[in-house]
Amino acid sequence: MHLEGRTVLITGAATGIGKAIALKFASHGANIVINYSKSEAEAEDTLREVEQQGVKGLVCRADVSIDEQVRGMVEQAVQAFGRIDVLINNAGTTQFVALSDLDGMTEEIWDRVFDVNVKGVFFTSRACAPELVRNRGCIINITSIAGFSGHGSSLAYAASKAAAISITRSFARVLAPHVRVNSIAPGVVVTRWVDGHDDHIQNFAKATPFGRAATPEDVADAAWGLVCGGQFITGQTLVVDGGWSLNSIV
Repeated sequence: MHLEGRTVLITGAATGIGKAIALKFASHGANIVINYSKSEAEAEDTLREVEQQGVKGLVCRADVSIDEQVRGMVEQAVQAFGRIDVLINNAGTTQFVALSDLDGMTEEIWDRVFDVNVKGVFFTSRACAPELVRNRGCIINITSIAGFSGHGSSLAYAASKAAAISITRSFARVLAPHVRVNSIAPGVVVTRWVDGHDDHIQNFAKATPFGRAATPEDVADAAWGLVCGGQFITGQTLVVDGGWSLNSIV
């Protein structure tokens, strides 16, 4: 797929991984829809950087866990650009709760994490599906190795990412052969999500053959590869963890 003149909608694109993907795809000529829920100033900053690449951008505020807001965002994007070709489901949330702290995993945490990380993926994919089918587009879901390992910031987060990987496979079946649907499962990525958790970053980095955690640009490169180069790949999850998961192979 060539990105020039195409439209890419990225949820959670104001900062971190989403912003890196926005800039990567903009550099290849795509118009970018920048979704955010709270980080308005950062979203506007991302818009300016996107437009400096010589493409068009659009900022859309929507909570991906609310179907009505998601549908409104998709309508706004189509009105602005006439099409949606790529959806990157990047928006996510977590709360650090030790896996052993079972009582600390409150119902409120469970609900919010699953609302954003699971229902949000479904709502946005469903709303974009007609456009993606029409344009023979693709979906990339940003998941996590926590969905495989059971490790992570909390038990709810790991479970939500396992569910997102399952949704990836389901949508790959439902939208075939017109739309490819894949996911990327990073390890620890150095973003504001892990601010203040230096031990967590360092322990992960030491366990990788590369000796470092991922950057948002590492994930953006993987997304670009799947969108532009993986024309016969669907229903798959690409692990981007610097080889950390090799430790689990006996």
